[in-house]
Amino acid sequence: MSHFSSNHYCTLLKLCCESRNFNNAKNLHSHIIKSIPNPETFLLNNLISSYAKLGSITYARRVFDEIPHPTLYSWNTILSAYSKLGRVNEMEHLFNSMPTRDGVSWNSLISGYAAYGSILRSVKAYNLMLSEGSYNLNRITFSTLFILVSKLGCVQLGRQIHGHVVKFGFQSYVFLGSPLVDMYSKTGLISCARQAFDEMPEKSVVMYNTLINGLMRCGRVEDSKRLFFDMRERDSISWTSMITGFTQNGLDREAIDLFRNMTLEKLQMDQYTFGSVLTACGAVMALQEGKQVHGYIITTDYKDNIFVASALVDMYCKCKNVKSAETVFKKMTCKNVVSWTAMLVGYGQNGYSEEAVKTFCDMQKYGVEPDDFTFGSVISSCANLASLEEGAQFHARALISGLISFITVSNALVTLYGKCGSVEDSHRLFSEMSFRDEVTWTALVSGYAKFGKANETIGLFESMLAHRLKPDKVTFIGVLSACSRAGLVEKGNQIFESMIKEHGIVPLQDHYTCMIDLFSRAGRLEEARNFINKMPFSPDAIGWATLLSSCRFYGNMEIGKWAAEFLMELDPYNTASYVLLSSVYAAKGKWDEVARLRKGMRDKGLRKEPGCSWIKYKNQVHVFSADDKSNPFSNQIYSELEKLNYKMIKEGYVPDMNSVLHDVEDSEKIKMLNHHSEKLAIAFGLLFIPPGLPIRIVKNLRVCGDCHNATKYISKITQREILVRDAARFHLFKDGICSCGDFW
Repeated sequence: MSHFSSNHYCTLLKLCCESRNFNNAKNLHSHIIKSIPNPETFLLNNLISSYAKLGSITYARRVFDEIPHPTLYSWNTILSAYSKLGRVNEMEHLFNSMPTRDGVSWNSLISGYAAYGSILRSVKAYNLMLSEGSYNLNRITFSTLFILVSKLGCVQLGRQIHGHVVKFGFQSYVFLGSPLVDMYSKTGLISCARQAFDEMPEKSVVMYNTLINGLMRCGRVEDSKRLFFDMRERDSISWTSMITGFTQNGLDREAIDLFRNMTLEKLQMDQYTFGSVLTACGAVMALQEGKQVHGYIITTDYKDNIFVASALVDMYCKCKNVKSAETVFKKMTCKNVVSWTAMLVGYGQNGYSEEAVKTFCDMQKYGVEPDDFTFGSVISSCANLASLEEGAQFHARALISGLISFITVSNALVTLYGKCGSVEDSHRLFSEMSFRDEVTWTALVSGYAKFGKANETIGLFESMLAHRLKPDKVTFIGVLSACSRAGLVEKGNQIFESMIKEHGIVPLQDHYTCMIDLFSRAGRLEEARNFINKMPFSPDAIGWATLLSSCRFYGNMEIGKWAAEFLMELDPYNTASYVLLSSVYAAKGKWDEVARLRKGMRDKGLRKEPGCSWIKYKNQVHVFSADDKSNPFSNQIYSELEKLNYKMIKEGYVPDMNSVLHDVEDSEKIKMLNHHSEKLAIAFGLLFIPPGLPIRIVKNLRVCGDCHNATKYISKITQREILVRDAARFHLFKDGICSCGDFW
């Protein structure tokens, strides 16, 4: 390399910084030492700056120490190097050693403290600078301070600094407008932000964008829209701010429409634009619009952007199009924790809980560390699978990793244990939590409610109110369902009224269904009918089926027919109406009516959903249906059932013939009852689950009356705990008693 002038060396140093090539910078430094005996100070200053930009404060300081007579610029250069790199102690020592200081020196000190997170020390430095004279102040200082005040949330200090801006004549700088408006917006003073905006003599596009963001954050959507359309010139950020604001304020359709207009304007879009509009599409399940946005993205440079791809996965999952989400996910060349979590959560939200757990395992194989949200999501999937063993393993991993300290993870675990029927573990974890929010309390309330523990559920609910926590719609569903399953009609009525009058919650369909269930289970069917007639809208299929089920139990044909007619009209292809009404007729011996209903089902091509039960053993799920002989251990299972049946009859068990909806001989009915799916699963559990451990069964339908009665006898005869999770609730059978109190 030939001898260059100082300007040439400075140019080459700049290229080293742009290419992030530290070795080239060192080689260039070496050449300067060899070629120039006494380099000029400004060249050495450039070397200091270059080393700082390349992250080597050691070399930067070595060059500074070699300058015989450092100028103020030299001092500021090395001070600034310490300030970007967060070396606060060295920065402070150097600052105190400076022979003279100017505004740049003070700005470096203030910014350095801020970068380190020491906001109070930044403010102290600002006050010290003022005491030395206002000549040090400049617009960079004020801009930095406004950003600091936004982080600190100190309104009074912000007002004081704003006063200094006016006092020292800096209010005319357009440059200061945006940080000033942003500072007031982020401290919640949106009126002051608007006033500051209006008082600025000139308004930049950036300032408009800042105020639009602030107004949107405060929910002032109409003001944002007016400001947006008042702008003479709008840049891409203006449009993106509006789209994001609409999405954040639940105006997803407006966000999608504005994006469409933005494409017509042929404006440049970035990852935030695409991310916001895809969030809007997912929120309203606008699959077609989401696909159109995807098509547009493919034509841009953002088709391989990890942020955008993750947003696409999330959008497709929220639109129930899991296959498209999988396609996008698999095509991603680079995935981070956000992408993996988007796919995992998507699986969980769409009922693919096993795939969610598998995705979590795959994620770890690729070395991606989960965050609290990922962990909470995979635990929720275990809860949906009623997989206590896997959930407990995740609990252990959360303890080891420290993620248990995040409330999202703890809440998911409280929910997991509740859904898996281990409400004692749920309560234990709840008690150990140092901080609990509304979700925590609701998770435990729901866990006790599923077990039918009405007194405990109501007690928790009242404790929640005593802790001044606001119950939400889900909390009330849990409490009302507990009341219905325990027959606490008056208490349930009182809580329903308080939900509306005291807590201002408008009842959802689920709340009305709980109330229908409350009256129906207690046999107060006429009150249930009157309640339905007073509802602001008709019950859904679950509500009608709930009433119809109770009509079957209490043998009320009149209200049963009334409910069935509405259910058939609402959902002609719902088999529940036919099956439940058939059971009402069968209990009364009206087999002609049963045959008529069955013919109606055949004519419509309807089939009753087959009942099935499953049990997990050695990480394998064993599924059973009625009269099932596909299991490799069928001979042992049926033999075990025969032995149990003999012992049960000796103890006083009598088969419940009403649970059979066929006009056949009693001997045939008994045979059909003996081989129901849950009985097969229980026999399997007795054979293979070690003594001392509970037998856990999951069933897709409600447990029939005969199986419920039989399981009580089995638990007494075998001295085993049997936990059955059916479509409605948990049943813990122990010593011949069920936790539901025979009320389900």
